[in-house]
Amino acid sequence: MNNQYRAFFGLQREPFGPNVSVREILKTPQLTATKERFDYVLRLGAIGLITGEVGSGKTTALRYALEQLHPSEYRPFYITASSGSIMEFYRQLVDALGLCLSSNSRAIMIRSIKKEITDLVHEKKLKIILIVDEASLMRLEVFAELHTICQFEKDSCPWLPMILAGQNALSDKLLYRSSQPLASRIVAKSHLEGVDLHGMETYLQHHLTIVGINRMLFDPTAVTAIHQGSGGLFRKANHLARGALIAAAHDQSTTVNADHVRIASTEIF
Repeated sequence: MNNQYRAFFGLQREPFGPNVSVREILKTPQLTATKERFDYVLRLGAIGLITGEVGSGKTTALRYALEQLHPSEYRPFYITASSGSIMEFYRQLVDALGLCLSSNSRAIMIRSIKKEITDLVHEKKLKIILIVDEASLMRLEVFAELHTICQFEKDSCPWLPMILAGQNALSDKLLYRSSQPLASRIVAKSHLEGVDLHGMETYLQHHLTIVGINRMLFDPTAVTAIHQGSGGLFRKANHLARGALIAAAHDQSTTVNADHVRIASTEIF
């Protein structure tokens, strides 16, 4: 698809894309509440949970919360989880910490990880936080052991707070008996859901403003269609809104309606 629709509507850049800056993120009540829980977890050195369906804004919420941390005070480490073993998780963490190890020994990796975190806390006076995105992909064996890397000085020093983010299955995996040592450390949970119709209208107008459009291009039927078609989830709403703009420009219509949204819906899943 060409980008002539941008010229037709006078858009300064591609709308409804993932490349919005942190200052451009819409501050929804859900985002604010997630940030408050994030800060609480960090303050206690505990574990927090962020869940939601695909496209509900989990990664955006993490970006927003992390960008508020002063780089001279905090050192975040970000891992995208996989369905691999606990050893694969340790290797990912070793890589995130920038460690070069000549051995794949489990004991050496754990010892090196803890030493590096201890040095960052004591010598560089940094506060550490570990973000594990897509945590719902992890095996139960990882959940069973993950809490051990948070234990310092006989579990008396909370030096490695952790945020686990993933789809709704993440909460289910934490209910298993083997996951209880990890689950018992969770002090805050955020569950992101789709926005209501008014929230969707606000979201669409916000993203139009970002690309230089101060009037609402979507009529009420289009807003309703996008809300229903996306289930209130932002990622799918982005695809529908952008596709509907393209369809409207093809019709030489300066206003987007429900028919344009229906055309856009045939291009996505």
